[in-house]
Amino acid sequence: MLDKDSLSLLRQALEQLDAGFQSLPEGASPPPDFDRVSQILREAAERLQDNYPYFHPLYAGQMLKPPHPVARLAYALTQWINPNNHALDGGRASSAMEKEAVAEIARMFGWREFLGHLTSGGTVANLEALWIAGQLCPGKTILASEQAHYTHHRICGVLQLKFEAIPCDDRARIDLGVLKKRAERGDIGTVVATMGTTATGSVDCLPEILKLSERYGFRVHCDAAYGGYFVLSGNLADDTRAAFDQISRADSIVIDPHKHGLQPFGCGCVLFRDPGVGRFYKHDSPYTYFSSKELHLGEISLECSRPGAAAVALWATQRLLPLVSGGEFACGLEASRGAALDLYERIGKDGRFWCAMPPELDIVVLVPRARRIGEASALSRKIFEAAARRNLHLAVADLPTRFFGGDLAGDGSGTEERATVTCLRSVLMKPEHREWVEQIWKLLSEATDESV
Repeated sequence: MLDKDSLSLLRQALEQLDAGFQSLPEGASPPPDFDRVSQILREAAERLQDNYPYFHPLYAGQMLKPPHPVARLAYALTQWINPNNHALDGGRASSAMEKEAVAEIARMFGWREFLGHLTSGGTVANLEALWIAGQLCPGKTILASEQAHYTHHRICGVLQLKFEAIPCDDRARIDLGVLKKRAERGDIGTVVATMGTTATGSVDCLPEILKLSERYGFRVHCDAAYGGYFVLSGNLADDTRAAFDQISRADSIVIDPHKHGLQPFGCGCVLFRDPGVGRFYKHDSPYTYFSSKELHLGEISLECSRPGAAAVALWATQRLLPLVSGGEFACGLEASRGAALDLYERIGKDGRFWCAMPPELDIVVLVPRARRIGEASALSRKIFEAAARRNLHLAVADLPTRFFGGDLAGDGSGTEERATVTCLRSVLMKPEHREWVEQIWKLLSEATDESV
């Protein structure tokens, strides 16, 4: 099940890397106790079996996507040197590769002039974006939808910025009417547009948000941590396509290569349309930046030490799978969305479920029909457990009942007044999910029959 054949490629690459240092005198550390190392690695492998099979198509629960083999190999290869991309003298090659990889991501959004770098993940990337927002608009409020990632509220607390959550419409997107009314007060600094919520994959109406920004003078930050790569997808709905087509007009963008970008965890990216925001990062560290007059990545980042291995892995992946519409990488995204549409259609034809809004990306959310909302919530958990016994791993989530439309109680008898319902959530983010939908539906159907 796990890729092992590619390890021979790693050995070949290591030999080539080693050849570049043959002029050095002997000075390597003594080899470890291989017997002891082997014993510990086997123990670790045993412990790691206590995991869901995140790599398998029957895992369709949380946002966990295996790295591409080239990313794993490039990351491992770089670990033999372990460069630090904080300063050029700590990672010359990997720093250059980070700049190249980040520039390709920026070009994907239509940017040629920008400021950007990799981070340890989407949370830190969003922290930097909101930190800049606070520097540019001191004292003003940050707005995001109630379905935006919870870290925006928490980050604003850390940065001591004012934050408000705006209600969502029935498609889990920021309510434009409420946003407009709130913007009329004139104290909004930045609005976060979520380009793919983590709960439902909903995409905020960016064209309308941008129109409001022109009228009321606030900045726009696109949190595209989950959905950003879908800018390359050719099978989006018209309104979703229109939103992604406007992303280049945002003031800042965050994307997570360790989600749809096929990278190991620990790889986020923040981009600013105005390179001039680099002035807020300026600091003095002569003992760190002495080796070159060229800009060091640590001079445009809040983080200090950052793994060069993450940059090399991303660079290698994008060399193999360029970020272009119609390319192999884009086709993988289209396959994931196709899988979500297929599953949504099957659910819609089945009388046992209510389904949330049509998927905008590759996330499908459903709730089993029951006489009462509380019973539907309990049934969701029973189906979740029954599916897991069949090696189908979904997720559960508590979402507003209004996202599902109609009457969750079926015929309406005995409906409870509850704001939320526990539902089943399927994240079909692996391209191979397209070929596994029929099996996923079969197992889900069996689990449902067992649970009712």
